[in-house]
Amino acid sequence: MSKKRILLKIGSNTLTKETNHISRGKIEDLGMQIAALNKEYEFVIVSSGAIAAAKQFVKLESKGKEIALKQALASIGQPHLMRIFHENFSDLGLLTSQCLLSYSDFEKEQSKVNIVNTINVLVENNYIPIINENDTVATDEIQFGDNDKLAALAAVLLNVDILIIATNTNGIYTKASINNEIPETIALVNDLKLLEKEIGESKSSHGTGGMQSKIEAAAIAKAANIETWIINGLGDNFILKALQNEIAFTKIV
Repeated sequence: MSKKRILLKIGSNTLTKETNHISRGKIEDLGMQIAALNKEYEFVIVSSGAIAAAKQFVKLESKGKEIALKQALASIGQPHLMRIFHENFSDLGLLTSQCLLSYSDFEKEQSKVNIVNTINVLVENNYIPIINENDTVATDEIQFGDNDKLAALAAVLLNVDILIIATNTNGIYTKASINNEIPETIALVNDLKLLEKEIGESKSSHGTGGMQSKIEAAAIAKAANIETWIINGLGDNFILKALQNEIAFTKIV
């Protein structure tokens, strides 16, 4: 029986557990879940966090060039981020690989073929591809969306079964419940236009993607008949619990 393919997008806020440091515990939690699901699912990860990783080790001067500073931090932080993934995943018997992509790669047919072929070979050989934007040459995700759109484009290109976007809320809440300060998760969504009316404009403390960017990502996936699950990634075992319907999250179909 062929495995179902999940693309997991994990943002900076989740990877740091809303602190100023990459959480090794959270990355270990991801690895333990992937190991537990190994017989039924294969995973591709889109991970933010390079800038957050760099901030643990260095402080750079930018001379007013904010985007250039972030690109430099991403360049420093990316190897550290991959090292943390490698160390934690290898302890669980999981193999990792790095794939740096930019939006231009999704606009060229040969590049798209190369991405699919490379990632399929990695997955077939039990390597978990960990994708991030190539921030030293591209700035789109640094400025807008914290890899949400990149994850959706990759999900479509790689023909995944489920796009999971891990965030710091229990999915998308109804506007009325937020106003009442008792958040209520919208469990199932068919019509994204109705969903647009429910969301706010808030962004996470480390990431650049609010719920708007997640809905835009879901729209890309939906057009390719891929389900998007927006899940709170801060708790342990969030993927396992979502698959068993043990936690509240938003499913967009």
